[in-house]
Amino acid sequence: MYRAEVYRSTIWRTRLDTTTNWSVVTLGVALSISFSSPDASPLPLVLVGVLIIFFLMLEARRYRYFNVWRARARWMETHFYAPMLDDGDLHLEENWQKVLAGDYRKPGYHVSFLTAIGRRIRRNYLWILLIQSAAYAGKVMVHPGPISHWSDVITRSDVGPIPGEVMIGLGAAYVISWTGLAIWSEIHDGNRAIDHGSDTSMG
Repeated sequence: MYRAEVYRSTIWRTRLDTTTNWSVVTLGVALSISFSSPDASPLPLVLVGVLIIFFLMLEARRYRYFNVWRARARWMETHFYAPMLDDGDLHLEENWQKVLAGDYRKPGYHVSFLTAIGRRIRRNYLWILLIQSAAYAGKVMVHPGPISHWSDVITRSDVGPIPGEVMIGLGAAYVISWTGLAIWSEIHDGNRAIDHGSDTSMG
């Protein structure tokens, strides 16, 4: 049973790496297009954000599956193998077998979708999103030439009928929202760990 759970968690862990790789590759393509020449548009760096968010949502969904198998394997390590190796006492926590049996009988996610998104942002995607935003800002500041005044930034940030002020505001909200979600996730996981220190839970 333990080997099966480790195997399944390993398979789903690999799937997490796949979506992260897709995000990195698409961002790299957008960087190549936007910085290919001084006259190239920074729009690909904006549009790639849609793909990155899609990959993030997909990865968060996969993480929730991965977390089920990982939690079960960790549960057995904590409540079966560790006590057995320590002093032979298999009752580190009361009714731990029933918790595991209940999870097999009625399986379900151990973390919410929002928590999964926050964890993936903290692990990988915050850096990807920051690189994307920094690249967009760099493109605006250096191409087609160095900026000499703040009005140049506004003008170069225009995207079709959307004025530069709106684009900059959306970009700031974009970074702040994902960063805030990552911070919330860190706090939430910390509180969750404290609660689980005295209560029976998985995930």
